This record gives sequence, C-alpha cells and structure tokens, in this order.
Amino acid sequence: MDDENEVEILQRYRRDRRVLLDFILSGSLIKKVVMPPGAVSLDDVDLDQVSVDYVLNCAKKGGMLELSEAIRDYHDGSFFPSMSNAGSSDEFFLATDPESSGPPPRRPPPSAPVVVPTPILSNLAVSEPLDSEQLEVLPSLPKSQSLNSSLLKELTVDDIDDFEDDVEIESHRYSRRVLNDASDVVLELPSFATGITDDELRETAYEILLAAAGASGGLIVPSKEKKKDTKSRLMKKLGRSKSDHVVLQSQGSHGLVGLLETMRVQMEISVETDIRTRQALLGAMVGKVGKRMDTLLIPLELLCCMSRTELSDKKSYIKWQKRQLNMLEEGLVNHPVVGFGESGRKPSDLRVLLAKIEESESLPSATGELQRIECLKSLRNIAIPLAERPARGDLTGEICHWADGYHLNVKLYEKLLVSVFDVLDEGKLAEEVEEMLELFKSTWRILGITETIHYTCYAWVLFRQFLITGELGILRHAIDQLKKIPLKEQRGPQERLHLRSLSCKVESEKKFQELTFLQSFLLPIQKWADTRLADYHLHFPEGSKLFEDAVAVAMVVRRLLVEEPELAGQSAPLTDVEQIESYVSSSIKNAFARVIQDVETFSDTANEHPLALLAEQTEKLLKKDTTVYTPILIQRHRNANAVSASLLHKLYGVKLKPFLDGTEHLTEDAASVLPGADSLEKNFIVIIKSNCEDGNADAYLKKLNLYKIETISGTLVLRWVNSQLARILNWVERAFQQEHWTPVSTQQRHGSSIVEVYRIVEETVDQFFALKVPMRSGELGSLFHGIDNAFQIYTKNILDSLADMEDIIPTVPALTRYSKETGIKAFVKKELADQRVTDVKQIREINILTTSTLCVQLNTLFYAISQLSKLEDSIWERWTRKRQHDGPKRHTEPELRNSIRKDTFDGSRKDINAAIDQICEFTGTKTIFWDLRDPFIDGLYKPSVAQSRLETLIEPLDMVLNQLCDIIIEPLRDRVVTGLLQASLDGLLRVILDGGPQRLFTLPDAKLLEEDLEVLKEFFISGGDGLPRGVVENQVARVRQVIKLHGYETKELIEDLRSTSEIELRGGRGKLGADTKTLIRILCHRKDSEASQFLKKQYKIPKSTA
Repeated sequence: MDDENEVEILQRYRRDRRVLLDFILSGSLIKKVVMPPGAVSLDDVDLDQVSVDYVLNCAKKGGMLELSEAIRDYHDGSFFPSMSNAGSSDEFFLATDPESSGPPPRRPPPSAPVVVPTPILSNLAVSEPLDSEQLEVLPSLPKSQSLNSSLLKELTVDDIDDFEDDVEIESHRYSRRVLNDASDVVLELPSFATGITDDELRETAYEILLAAAGASGGLIVPSKEKKKDTKSRLMKKLGRSKSDHVVLQSQGSHGLVGLLETMRVQMEISVETDIRTRQALLGAMVGKVGKRMDTLLIPLELLCCMSRTELSDKKSYIKWQKRQLNMLEEGLVNHPVVGFGESGRKPSDLRVLLAKIEESESLPSATGELQRIECLKSLRNIAIPLAERPARGDLTGEICHWADGYHLNVKLYEKLLVSVFDVLDEGKLAEEVEEMLELFKSTWRILGITETIHYTCYAWVLFRQFLITGELGILRHAIDQLKKIPLKEQRGPQERLHLRSLSCKVESEKKFQELTFLQSFLLPIQKWADTRLADYHLHFPEGSKLFEDAVAVAMVVRRLLVEEPELAGQSAPLTDVEQIESYVSSSIKNAFARVIQDVETFSDTANEHPLALLAEQTEKLLKKDTTVYTPILIQRHRNANAVSASLLHKLYGVKLKPFLDGTEHLTEDAASVLPGADSLEKNFIVIIKSNCEDGNADAYLKKLNLYKIETISGTLVLRWVNSQLARILNWVERAFQQEHWTPVSTQQRHGSSIVEVYRIVEETVDQFFALKVPMRSGELGSLFHGIDNAFQIYTKNILDSLADMEDIIPTVPALTRYSKETGIKAFVKKELADQRVTDVKQIREINILTTSTLCVQLNTLFYAISQLSKLEDSIWERWTRKRQHDGPKRHTEPELRNSIRKDTFDGSRKDINAAIDQICEFTGTKTIFWDLRDPFIDGLYKPSVAQSRLETLIEPLDMVLNQLCDIIIEPLRDRVVTGLLQASLDGLLRVILDGGPQRLFTLPDAKLLEEDLEVLKEFFISGGDGLPRGVVENQVARVRQVIKLHGYETKELIEDLRSTSEIELRGGRGKLGADTKTLIRILCHRKDSEASQFLKKQYKIPKSTA
C-alpha cells in the first residue's frame, strides 16, 4: 500500500512539473523558445528532461531559451544534490529523505552561482537589485513586470493578462491543508483486469460528461487560438486567500458552456484534449439523424472519429487508443450485467478484435490503417447490438448499456463527483457545486445511475474527502447524503429490480464474497465507523462534534445495510440499542485495559497501592465517559450511562476481588485501597440510579456483583477497634496503679490517672477517624461500647479501693435495761469482751483513705463524667462529617443516634454517678464513725447528757468540713456535705438508740437533746452558706421524731409499745408514730425502774450497770 502511494505521489509530481513548465514556456516570459533538433512543437519535447532552473534563469534575463541546452543542463545537474537558489550560497538541503538516503555527504557542497529569483516563484519575496545591463535586456516585459525598482515584485494575478488558460494544475499541488492518508478505506469493488488507472477513468468520465451535455445541445467547439478577455478562473483562485469569503462572479461564458469550462478545469483536462473530444463527438453524430448523443457507444465512436494525426505524437495516440479499448473491454466483456447469450458471440471474439486494433499501430502505415478500419467495423457490428440490449428493467426510451458492469459506471461517476471540491481547499466544495451536480444528472442515462446510486456515490465521495482533509463540514454533507438514500420500501419497483441486479464478487480474507451495490459502498464506511466507535475513547479523546457525527454515520449506514442480504459468516443484525451497547462495551474494555497499563507503568514510582491508583483512574474514566460521550450516546440508548458504569464496575471488581479475599487485617494497603473502591462503587450506583429511565435502575443494580466494601471494611475495623480497646484497658489498669490521688494542680484538683485515661481514649478516637476506610454504624457502636467499658472499669477500680463499711462502723452493743444493782458488772464485761476486733491490715487500709484522698477521687470521677459529654459530642460530630464525606447515608443522623443510643456512655454515667454517691456516703461515714469515733460515737452523752453536750463536737466537725471544702470542687460540695450531715445524724441516732449500757436518758434530757439537734442543724446550714435549709430540715426530721419520744412519760411509751405491737401485725403504727424496735430502745435507755420492770417482764432484757 505504501509503495502504491509513493508511485502515485511521484506521478503527481511529474505531472505538476510538466504543467508548470508548459505554462512558463507558453507564456510571454520567454522571448523566444528554440526547439531541439527533430522537434516541431512543445508536444514533441519530453518536458521531464528539461531543467527548471535553466528555464527560470532565461525567463529572468528575458533572453532566448534553447531547449537543447536546458535538457543538457538537466542531465548535468542530476549528478549533484538538489540546491535552493533562494538563500545563501553557503546553505543547501537534500530533496531526499535523510533516513533512507544514508549518512550525509563527507565532502563540502559545490559552490552555487548567485542568481536573481524569478518573479514567477511566489515563495521568493525579495531579490538582488539588477544593474542597467539587465534592464536593457528585458525591453518587452509588460508594465506589471517592470524592473526599474530596487525590489522585484512577485508575479500577481493582475500581472498575468496574456497567459493562455490551456494548462491546468493538479489540485493537491496548491493544497493549503495537511492531507491525511485514506488508503485504508477503499470501495469493496473488484479491480479492473485491464489495469485502468484513475487518470484514465477521469478522462473517460469527462468524455461521458461532454456526450451527456451534447444530448442537450450544449456542446460547442471553441477556437484553439482563443484568448480570454479576463483573468482565468485558475488565476483568480491562485490569487484568492483561504479566508476570503467574497464570491467571485464568473466573467467568462455563462450557462452550460461556462459550466463545462469549469468542469474542464476541475477535472484537469487540457484545452487541446477538450477540443479534440468535442469535435469527435460532434463528428460521431453526422448521419445519425434523430439519435441522441448520450445513446452513443462513446469509446467506439471516439475510436472511429479521431485519427492518429489529431494527437501530437504516435505515443500519445497509442496511449489514448489503449484507454478507449480498455473501456470497451471492461464494459462489454469483463463485467456485463447480461452476457453475450442471444448475440451468438463469444467474449473471446470481442477480445480478438480489440487486440487487432491495438496491433494495427505496430504494422506499416497502410496495412495498419486498413486492419484498424476493418476491425472497427466488426467491432461496431458486435458491440452496438450488445450495448443496446434491454437489461436494466427500468428502460424508458433509447439507452446505451455499453458499461453494464456497474462498478465501472460508478467509478466513472465517482470521478465526476470528486471534481466538486475546491481546487485550492480540498475541505470545501466548489462555488458551482449545485450546478455541477445538476449537470451530472445528465450522465445518469449513460451510466445507469439512479437516485439511490447517486446519493450513495456522493456520500462515499464526501466521506472519503473528509478522511483526507479532516473537515467536519464535509462529513456533515456526507451524513446528509446518507440520510437521503431511500430505504427499500421507499424505492420504486423498477429501481429495486435494477439495484438487485447490481452485485459483484470481491476477495475478502482469502475468500470471495458477493456484495450488493450498497454493501460495496457502505461496508467500508461502516467498517471505519465501527473500528473507531469500538474504541471511541482512543479515537475521539476529546469527544467533540466528530464523535457525534461518527455515531450518526454508523447508525445511518447500519439502517441501510440491515435491509441488504446477510453476508456469509455474518452474525444476526443488531438493533440500534444493541449496537450502541456494543460500542460502549468494547470501548470501555479497551480504555480500561489502557488504564491498567498506565497504572502498571507508574505504580513503581507512586506511593499508592496499584489498586488505589486504578480506582482513581477508573473514576476519571467514568467521569469523562459520562460527561463527554454518553450525553451523545443516550440519544440512541437511554441507559448508555448505566451500561458503561455497570461494565466499569465489573472490570474493576475483577481486579479488586483477589485483594479483598486475601485481606484479613487493617493494613496500610487495605487503608489505601478500600476508600477508593468504596467511593468508586458509590459513584457507579449514583450514575445508574440518576440516569436510568423507565425504572430500569433496579435491573442494572441487581446485576452488579457488589464489592461489599463496607462489610469487609467493617470487619477489619472491628478487629482493629477490639485490639485498641484491649490496649485502652491495659492503660487504664496501669494508670490506676500509678495513681497517688494527689491533685494535678491547684486549679485541677483531680487525679492524674483520669487525664492519662482520656489521653489514650482520645488518641484511639483520633486513630479511628483517621482510618479512611468505609465504616458502618456497628463499628461506631463498638467504639462507644469499648470506651464506655473502660470508664466503667476505671470507676470500679476506685470503688474497690474503698474499705468495707462494716469495718468502719463499730458493732452495735447488746440491749440492756436500767438497774440500780452493781452485780451486773461481770455480765457487762463479758458482753463487752464479745465485740468485734478490727484487723491491723484493715485499719491501715482505712487510714490510707484520708479525707483528702477521698475528695480527689470524687473530683476525678466528676472530671470523668463531665468530659464524657465533650468526648461523645466530638465523636458524633466527626462521625457526621465522615458520613457526609463518604457519600450517601443509609440512615439520617437522628435515626443513627437512636440506633446506637444503647451503646453510648450511659453505662459510664450511671456507674460514675453511683460511685460519687457511694464515696460521698463513705466519706461522711468514715469521718463520723472512724475519724470522730471517740468524741462522737464513744464519748457523746457520757456519763449524762448534761455533762457531755454535742457542742463539744462542733469544732472537730468544722475542721473536717473546712478540709473537705478546700479540696472538693464546687459542683460536689453540697453532695459531700450532705453525706457528712447524714452520717452525723446516723451517729446521733446510734448514740441515742444504741449507745450502750452507759448511756441513760431521763425525761428532762429530751429538751437538751432537742437543743443539741438544733445546734447540729444550724451548723450545717451555716447561716445560709452551707446546705439549703430545706435539705437539712428533711434530713433532721427523722432524728427529731426519735428525740421527741424521750419527752414522753414511761407509761405512755409502754402503752404505745403494747398497742403498736398489735397494730404492726396489721401493718400499722402506734399513735406516737414509732415502731416497736425504736420504742424498746427508748425504754432500754430510760433511767426508770418502771421501764426496767416492763422490759424484764415483757422482753426478758438483762439489766445493765447504772
């Protein structure tokens, strides 16, 4: 294929070179041209052998040009590298490709003479000034070429008034575009057995166009010596810039004549060839009265009407004749629709005649001419009946079928259609395109073109021109033409019959396939579209309009081809939706494969795990697909977004699954991969839900094999949380063991252990939220539960350090009754000896728990519970941010809070509050029953109330209270003092009711006891600075009720006791409001014989010493 391109380029170059030389030599730039020996005109000179540099130098000097010297200079210069005379003599360049030419020359380049550039070369701007001798040599130059200026002007359109417009230049020579190679997109048509070239097809197509124009009377033979009154159309184009939008009105011939002249220029036909062909066609009509020119067998008529002398030389004539013979052979012999059948002839007979006509040129003049004439007569007798046979099925009138092999016809018609493009800008249509297309319709009768064939051929020509130029406007024109191709039911019956007959066999993948007309033209287009759309991420990296147009091309062509017969080995046709889905699937797979390659390339240098990088790149691919491509695809497949997202989800899942299966712990790799995978999957789901119509989202979601990142990640996080919680518990134990229960500072009167516990807890919480992996509410609940458990254990450790209340409160002495006898002493001593003895170790443990220590513990517990709320709020706030960052939440925040409420710190709060109450009670009890046991429990009201009043205890109580208030924090002050008040009242009741045999009370003592109770009450109220009066009153009420019993007579107490005993059996109380136990204890401590006798008789209580 590359070799063919090189040959084609070389042919174009040689043809352009000849055209330019002919242009210069035929103009007025050369004063005189001397022909070489044996040559009569320029037609006899091989312009390929003429030196361009020599001709240009002669043109600049205005002297005579000897072509023999120019030919000699060409051959002499062929031994040296090609040089540029435009720049410095020290600079040169090679015209060949350095890579294929070997190493650069080792010797220095030869010196080149400095010459003045020719004004014809448009790429040379400024040249050296000429001296007066040079000016004298050029007296005949036109005014526009005057050289009396120091600067030579370039040749412009205005300077070329007298040039003949009999030479055309191939359009690619003047291309302002970088043309693409479209050699891989060719028609699925069989090749020509005779080797007909594109140039030959182009010349024959022009002949057919002239014949078609002649049928309408528009064929006029212009004079060969004519001169244009205005600038030629070609020169106008050469002078027009690409950006010039001014429509140039043709000042030449108008109507059909002018349009044919335009076509001649567009199809690169010389004036001489045009005139010869017109004359021959007009000559063929002589004697054919009533016969249309477009019914002639054009190649045969031209062979008969054009003699050898009408061409410049024999070589040109042989070449021209060979072309006409090849056309006849291809049209009548090689690819006829209807064979020779009824004519009784064989294809070999026609081939023999064609061969003899070609052979006649090698015979002597007379003999050869005679053989040629005879063969042409025989050929006419065979060819005319063969060409005029009915074959197309839609015959109306007289039509010649000289080329029923439709692929020859459409190739000729293609050459006509190719001429509609601007000579200077292949990406634009010529200004006269509408007139041209209308003119081409006149050839339809000759070439058997129908409307369907025309639109198909024109769409193909436009499409291939788009491939060459890359101009989107041309592609859109092609799409418009494709849309104009009628479907099968839109075609008439005759056209359907005709198209059904158009088929050919082409070799494809070492086998032959029979293709219909539409398949031959549209399959290459479909192949191009399918190839690019199967990987649209690669071929349309930025999307743009080209992608949209490619989809339109694919869909329109598909619609047309689906009606054609199925090819061998072809799968069943797909619907539009299935085809779009196929494009999406194929392109996504290809794009994902490239992403994997990129990740594998960069993963070694990147710090991230390859799967994390792959997730990131996949998300970019997904975003680009949904923003650039699928908005176009959803016009034909509503769920295109869901298709691409589902497939990407599956492709990434295949790569992710082995990693998930092998992950058992929350490692660095897991923390790197899981967040990206989870985020990617959530994006997939969002895209599917938001872009699916008709409720198809659920169907796509059910097909997804979800990664279950939250489940896997949750399991890993739970394992991590459990290990961290075990670490917290170890730190709690360690911190507690190292605690000495001294305030951290004057302002911070709690212990240091709780600070350490909070530090490790907050550190764990920070680590928890630093995990970027997906989490569920269960992991948060586990964290809450673990921290809650840690604080409960810490609280329990404090409570376990407290002494047992039984070790602090002394044993209650046995009940005795009043007696005046003294013999009871032995019994009393025996009773006293039975009292419990406290262990030394227990005493040491109790003494360690000083008031200061207990206050610090209370402060510590209060600090713990007060900071819990801050910790809880912080965790919830960070969890909310995390859930918002992670994406859509399954539950609203209130629902989530309610679901985990049972797992928050309520357990810790309950335990800590209970512990504070317990320590406050313990502090008061220890103060009264241990620290103040001697003056209070053992010494108060001994030997009598009057001799030992409660006032003596106010001072030690005040000292204890001051010590408490100095250490305890303000929020706990009332609770601790209340505990001391309760313990004081308990001690007072202990003294009054269970004071032992040495405490006896008389009726007058009731007033003293009431006074002592009032003193104790006011002490704790402290004039409003202490406890609230209402609180104290409530606490004191129970003691006041007991003291009031001491004010009753013994008889009253005895009577109430008797009645109370009966009433209590029925669940009631006596009129004094006391129970039997209280009344018995009051009587036991009553210094009264009546009471003693009653207790002896009724309850058998022993006597006590007075």
